[in-house]
Amino acid sequence: MEPVAVIGAGPYGLSAAAHLRARGLPVRVFGDPMASWRSRMPAGMLLKSTPAASTIDAPQRGHTLADYCVAAGVPRLVRDEDLIPVETFVGYGQWFQEKLVPDLERVRVVSVDRGGTGGFELKLDSGEQFTARAVVVATGLTGLAQLPPVLAAAVPDGPAPAAPLSHSAQHHDLTRYEGADLLVVGAGQSALETAVLAAEAGARVRVVARGRRAVAFGGPPWEQPRLRPASPFGRAWSLYALSRHADLYRHLPSAVRHFLARRVLGPLGAWWLRERYEDQVETHEVRCVTSAWVREGRPVLMVESLGGRPRELTADHVIAATGYRVDVAALSFLEPGLRARMAVSRGTPRLGAGYASSIPGLYFTGMLAGSSYGPLMRFVCGTEYASPRIARHIAAAYD
Repeated sequence: MEPVAVIGAGPYGLSAAAHLRARGLPVRVFGDPMASWRSRMPAGMLLKSTPAASTIDAPQRGHTLADYCVAAGVPRLVRDEDLIPVETFVGYGQWFQEKLVPDLERVRVVSVDRGGTGGFELKLDSGEQFTARAVVVATGLTGLAQLPPVLAAAVPDGPAPAAPLSHSAQHHDLTRYEGADLLVVGAGQSALETAVLAAEAGARVRVVARGRRAVAFGGPPWEQPRLRPASPFGRAWSLYALSRHADLYRHLPSAVRHFLARRVLGPLGAWWLRERYEDQVETHEVRCVTSAWVREGRPVLMVESLGGRPRELTADHVIAATGYRVDVAALSFLEPGLRARMAVSRGTPRLGAGYASSIPGLYFTGMLAGSSYGPLMRFVCGTEYASPRIARHIAAAYD
């Protein structure tokens, strides 16, 4: 029987693989477990999500974050106010993989194309080629870092930690900037936490954020309104609907879906970060960044103030915490002909029931499914919604 191929070994790939295996389906899983969390998140980072929203969904009991804490002998994380170090979460993901996806193949898929018999032909960097009945793409943030053109102009050879400008996804160790003058562009959790960690490592840090009072922080769990329903993201009717009824999201008009993807759960720092930020980081509120270049090896940003005046900001290095953008064109392992035949909406795959794309047998999960299933897919807790549905849909095709 031809297997299901799962590409990616982060939370969504591991969860989908576990659910597929629980249904008795042959599965081959490819990737480096928790690679993005290990190499693209800064050391010392804390997860913004609560412990309840940070469990990788499994088809059987005994594999929650709390279960891992007990097994590993680390402080048990169960309350909303308990903070999760990224190192603990990485350990949890690797433990989950060892328990439920032990035969993970640490190789890279270099090509996926439609096969002549209705399946898919896959090529691995080991040289192996094989046919899969279905393919689940769960590559997370890999290759999706977004650098606005105005900033990209300063680094024609691409962003890099050793270049004048980099993307926040390229930093694991911020101690390299001890004693340096840094500018961090952005106002989301990634920007604010990167700024704080760099400041704590000895850098002088300024954050460049668009809009008045652009830098904001959420309230602590004990201040959440108790008369509204709970969701993994806080208490609000809208958040409850998005987390419990994500399947309805894909039926919204395209313009509405993309608008909500930008606005819901937008830039906001975690409640526990406020004091550390205000003690160490300076904020520049601007209308926009109008241009960027390098002068004598140092990056220069020209910004427009809220009052409309131009202002020049210089530093030793600029970190662009400008987020990620889903675009199937960035998934280079999908052959161009396959991508060309796929229905997309503003570059993102248009998914139907069971996270199926318009190409039968090809599925997307995690952030890649966000434009169809909503902002829930940007968080680990979305595995509880996505993985059982993907497994059920694929199992039905095998029957």
